[in-house]
Amino acid sequence: MLGSLILSASRSPRLRRAVTTVPLTRRVVDRFVAGESLADVLDTAGTLVARGLAVTVDHLGEDTRDARTAGAVRAAYTTLLERLADAGLAHAVEVSVKLSAVGQALPRDGRAVSLENARLICAAAAAAGTTVTIDMEDHTTVDATLETVRALRTDHPWVGVAVQSMLRRTEADCRDLAVAGSRVRLVKGAYAEPATVAYPSAAEVDRSFIRCLRVLMAGAGRPMIASHDPRMIEIAGALARTYRRSPGDHEYQMLYGIRTDEQLRLAREGHQVRLYLPYGNDWYGYFMRRLAERPANVAFFLRALAG
Repeated sequence: MLGSLILSASRSPRLRRAVTTVPLTRRVVDRFVAGESLADVLDTAGTLVARGLAVTVDHLGEDTRDARTAGAVRAAYTTLLERLADAGLAHAVEVSVKLSAVGQALPRDGRAVSLENARLICAAAAAAGTTVTIDMEDHTTVDATLETVRALRTDHPWVGVAVQSMLRRTEADCRDLAVAGSRVRLVKGAYAEPATVAYPSAAEVDRSFIRCLRVLMAGAGRPMIASHDPRMIEIAGALARTYRRSPGDHEYQMLYGIRTDEQLRLAREGHQVRLYLPYGNDWYGYFMRRLAERPANVAFFLRALAG
């Protein structure tokens, strides 16, 4: 219930203005966001890589409504990828892209515009020596997103995609995606979805996550287990052993700023751990979804404001 209320609040322009203009909010946001500038994210990514962690960088923004803004987001990604290569970080740092940020939601030719922008980003990633993962958004975009990923994989078979265990369709999608060379990030999901397409309870989402994880671990692709849940991490390890997977053919992914000790523990044990590292000034929607996911994040936010 609390998560649903927060997600509803994330769409309120009035609350957006209130939250983004409170100076103390910046203290809390800095826990989850690398900063607003390219220099900020390069510095943070370099620090994380030096600690033995991998990174996927998200240039914050979504639901772009004009082609010029979509082009600016694409340019931000291509510049970021060039700078990652220059800094010697591309071996451990990739990028994550929301298709709505590069034009998918445009009223005219949205799919074509987002595909072209994504292709240019993938080409820049290939030149830099790294990869791209396409984020999944709400259920209305799933088919279009998977179609775009299939098109991108024609030239760049390493393109990854995120899937959400909260959606009823995802187990079947995992079966289609669990093929050789396919990189699949499994998340629980953080969008407010109707019960007709999504599991309504946390327990059902968890059970779906385990079923999807089993499909991916049994398949020929590269599972990317995106969870902070200790039980899910333990189950992932057990399934990796069951299906005779080595530490190099799957990875754990976590959000920057959450369960830092666990991230380092897994890395010390020889697992690849990749942190989802967002940056940019359009951080409000991302921040609100992080609050909606875990009540502990809300408590952290309120304590920081009070202090």
